[in-house]
Amino acid sequence: MRSMAEVCHELSRMVGVLVDRRGVVSHVILGDSAQLLYLPDIGRSRAGPGRLRGLRLLVAAPAGKKGPGKGALAVPHDLLTDLERLGLDLVGLFEVLPGGEPGRAAVAHVLPRADVAPDGVPVRHRTEQFRSVHDIPIEFDAFITELEAELTRRADRRKTAEEGTRDRAVLVGAYTTPRHVHLASMNELKELAKTAGVAVADTFIQRRSTLDARTIVGKGKLEEICLSALHQGADLLIFDRDLSPSQLNAITDLTDLRVLDRTMLILDIFARRAQSRGGRMQVELAQAKYSLPRLAKKQTGLSRLTGGIGGQGPGETKLEIDRRRVKDKIARLENEIEKLSRQRKLRRQRRNDRDVPVIAIVGYTNAGKSTLLNALTGAEVYAQDELFATLDPTSRRLRFPEEREVVLVDTVGFIRDLPPSLTNAFRATLEELHDADLLLHVVDIGDPRKTEHIKAVHGILEDLGLKEAPRLLVFNKRDTLDDETAENDAALYGALPISAHTRQGLGELLNACATALWQQHDLKDHEVWDKAALAAPPEAEPGTSPDSDQAAAG
Repeated sequence: MRSMAEVCHELSRMVGVLVDRRGVVSHVILGDSAQLLYLPDIGRSRAGPGRLRGLRLLVAAPAGKKGPGKGALAVPHDLLTDLERLGLDLVGLFEVLPGGEPGRAAVAHVLPRADVAPDGVPVRHRTEQFRSVHDIPIEFDAFITELEAELTRRADRRKTAEEGTRDRAVLVGAYTTPRHVHLASMNELKELAKTAGVAVADTFIQRRSTLDARTIVGKGKLEEICLSALHQGADLLIFDRDLSPSQLNAITDLTDLRVLDRTMLILDIFARRAQSRGGRMQVELAQAKYSLPRLAKKQTGLSRLTGGIGGQGPGETKLEIDRRRVKDKIARLENEIEKLSRQRKLRRQRRNDRDVPVIAIVGYTNAGKSTLLNALTGAEVYAQDELFATLDPTSRRLRFPEEREVVLVDTVGFIRDLPPSLTNAFRATLEELHDADLLLHVVDIGDPRKTEHIKAVHGILEDLGLKEAPRLLVFNKRDTLDDETAENDAALYGALPISAHTRQGLGELLNACATALWQQHDLKDHEVWDKAALAAPPEAEPGTSPDSDQAAAG
């Protein structure tokens, strides 16, 4: 302390030292003329969940020409940022008086658990002020052992609670829309993260008149978000919007955390869920198209010369090679998907030749479409209370009385602001909708956002050229509401209330389908439907094997 005070007084600059837990000084840092202290790169040694860096930062700062200040000594914001960002054991600051003697002091350290200030802002560190460095009562060895032990206990409890998740993320939303709109959007992002197996550590919502062109939320807010992520043990930032290539580069330049946007998250879910060969190819195509404009211009290995004399320079040819490979991959996948589309067209033609009507089940993701297919046909298609449980369309035959039958097709769920790359990639899947004689638009009756979901589905169907397609609005999950509320809600929208889970209302639904297809009413009593037709064993579409990719692709 005396040596630092002497140097600080002589040079009139801040002086800092990094000291390890053995008491050895590892770095000495001299501040600049603006009284700012820039720490060197200290690497990533030791830092991790429940662990600190093993280094403490001690700083001597000139008191200034006006002499010692009054009141408590405040630790500068940039030093507190370094404390959290680098995972330092603590930051100790003391002022140097005009005579070269030490004056007031302050010590700051991270908290095992963030406190909440009266203004609602989370406080992730604690600062203690002293009139003199001689008044500091901290016994460092005991202090750091206890602090790191508590951090480790919290990290272990968090790991146990989130067992089975893949990553821990902070969700970020910046909006110019009203509060109720952006809250619904953030809730949907949380569901997407849950479906992807990501544990949500924290959420940040920022409402702005205009979004920051480079970082969406602004540089200062991004720094705050990154500090919160580090404190929460998160290694991933997920933005509730699509990031342009320049925005992605700007954000990744300012943080060591991995960064995803909404489309990247959806693509990850699709990649994990696709089962058939066609589904996997379509996901791979969407990923390739999305990644092409986002190929990093600054990546490891770009300094290799591959073009020889007269080439475009270090790195440029390597980047061009990467781009060409992605373009070749896109061309190959589009050709294969086109073949798949022709195969599906032949199967649909055989179906049309037999004059078998097709009913396609459409709707927002997690509305219960696959559950409805299983309830009507006795099939065992994967159905769970999660987003995008179905990616590969499935066709099953359903027999009606009077020797009539239809083909029931389950399709991929829609979502708000469905990325164009996904719509284009899944065009072979969605072609089934163009040959459908009737669309069953399934809606979760208990979802408070069902009006927005209905509009989103209508918008996507219109983009696909299906605005005039015959459709029947079906409100599913009526068992989640009382009968009176369910009936009133359905009547308000002109929908048919059912429950695919309890099979309530399925008889009425089948009669409504028969009316729409053949203009016939009350083919059978509803009770007969429930006992006979609805209990029939699953039947795959003729000419296909239920276990084959072709059957899964419909």
